[in-house]
Formats: sequence, C-alpha cells, structure tokens
Amino acid sequence: MSAPKTLEAVTKKKLELYAGDAHPELAQEIADHLGVKLGEPNLRQFANGEMHCRYNESIRGADVFILQTHAAHVNDALMQQLIMIDAAKRASAKRITAVCPYYGYSRQDRKAEGREPITAKLVADMLTVAGADRVVSVDLHSGQIQGFLDKPFDHLTALPILIECCRTAAAPEDLVIVSPDAGGVKAAKRLANHLGADLAFVNKQRPKGVANVVEASNVIGSVAGKHCILLDDMIDTGGTLVAAADLLKSEGATAVWAMATHGVLSDPATERLKNSVIEKVVLTNTLPLPPEKQIDKIEVLSIAPLVADAISAVFEDESVSEIFGGENQK
Repeated sequence: MSAPKTLEAVTKKKLELYAGDAHPELAQEIADHLGVKLGEPNLRQFANGEMHCRYNESIRGADVFILQTHAAHVNDALMQQLIMIDAAKRASAKRITAVCPYYGYSRQDRKAEGREPITAKLVADMLTVAGADRVVSVDLHSGQIQGFLDKPFDHLTALPILIECCRTAAAPEDLVIVSPDAGGVKAAKRLANHLGADLAFVNKQRPKGVANVVEASNVIGSVAGKHCILLDDMIDTGGTLVAAADLLKSEGATAVWAMATHGVLSDPATERLKNSVIEKVVLTNTLPLPPEKQIDKIEVLSIAPLVADAISAVFEDESVSEIFGGENQK
C-alpha cells in the first residue's frame, strides 16, 4: 500500500487595487505610484438609486485594497465602499483593506450633548461588518477613532509634505505655527518642532447647539511681526480659520497662511477664504477640489505617494509607522 501524498503549495501574494468613483484622479495617481493597474469594479446604479458592483476578474485569495474617500456626497461614497467590500468578501478575497483618505463622520466621535449619536463609531462598525480586515486613513479628526475598530487601523499623516511647503514661507525664526483651537495644539507642535518655529494657538468658542459657528476670542502666544501658518485637519465652512486669521492680523502678524489635510470646503467656504486676510491656503488632495472651488489662493499637494507607500507596506507586511518615523501615532 503506497504512502498517502502530501499536498503542498507555495503561497503567492497578489495585490489588487479598486476604487469607488468619489475621487478617480487620486485613485489613478496612487495606482501609478504603486505600479499596478487600477481594477474595474463595474459600479452602476439601478433606476431607484441602489448601487451594484461586480469585479471583472477573480480576486480569490488576493490582498484587496478598496479606496474611497468619503467626499461631498458622503452617504453615497460610504455606501459604495461598503458594497465593494461586501462583494470582495463574497468573492473570497484573502484580506480586504478599506482605504479612506478622508474618513466620513469623523467629527462625530463623541457625545457632546445628550441624545446624540457617535457616528464615527457607526462608520467603523459598518466597515467591519461589511468585511474590512483593516482600515487606512489620513489625519483623523480625533485619534481615538482608531479604537472604534477591533481591526488594525493604519493612521497616516500629511505632515511630511506640509513640512516641505512650510519651508518656502519664511525663515524658521520668522515663523509661528498656529493651531486654530486648543485641540489641534499637538499637531501644530509637531510641525513647529520640525521647522524650528514658534507655537501659538487661538482660544475659540462655539455657541452651544449651533453648527458651523465659531467665535475666536484671543491668541495664546506671540505672533506680532511673524509669518503665521494656521494648521488644521480640515477646512469645512472656513469660519474657524477666517476668524482666527482676523485675530492674528489684529495681533500684529505680518502674513497668514492656512494649511489643512482635508479641503471639505462646504459653502460658503470658498467665498470666505477668497475675501479673507489669508494669503495662501494649502490643502492635500484627500478630497477632490471641484473647478468652481478652485481659487488663486488655494494650492493642492498630492497625498498619493504617502498613501501608496502605506499600501505597499501593508501588502508586504512591513511597518507603516516607519514611513512617518512613528509620528503618525501621536
């Protein structure tokens, strides 16, 4: 009687990158940096608005990355990504990573008042239930969101590309990095340390129960005679930054720039920025910038190389934190 045969197979890893239709330009740029072809998920809508997805090729056993930034129509963008994740799970993908350059509902990360949802947690639950094994995002509104998932979460930061842009503004001794509120001081301090610049922050208040309204009251730190760079994670309606910029100018700042990772730019943000004392607004392309919102003051830097490096590290089972020297975890 012959001995039973032993079946052995050498595991081959295959990276597949797919993207929703929220930001096709960023998706293609990331694919180009990775040197891979962007897959075709065949997204379409039924007459009643329901979404459908069917991958062109077999993804059985593949390491699948599903890219979707939660852009202007955030509910559609999010639902589309969930459907793509579910389709990949049912197609027997080995591992599914949800890449969300801008994580939707990130500002609703706690209960500020009674009877409110914690919607950032809900989004985390939906991604997990859909089948995501890992999530990658850039500059979360709050680092605690990483703890809303019981799966690995790779938190990236746009700090490296913002540093290079800041160096063109002024000499370090003439620079002040300003946080528009107390909550952003940590990020502002990291940038200031890299540049050898001073640090300041604006004390602001939001009227209780009123959305998108902010009152800047006073500046903590010396800004007189300095080139100020306001740093925030996102610009939504622009009220926070414009109010802070006016205050900095009244305190003697010679020039004011604004920097943010995510340019949400909900109306009337573009008009506010255009008519403000802010001389330059630097954003990354985690979110698309529609033609009607492109004004001379706005400069857009590409986040694609950083996201591509992170995807490559995840695929190769290497450290993502090493790309940022560990500063993405602070």
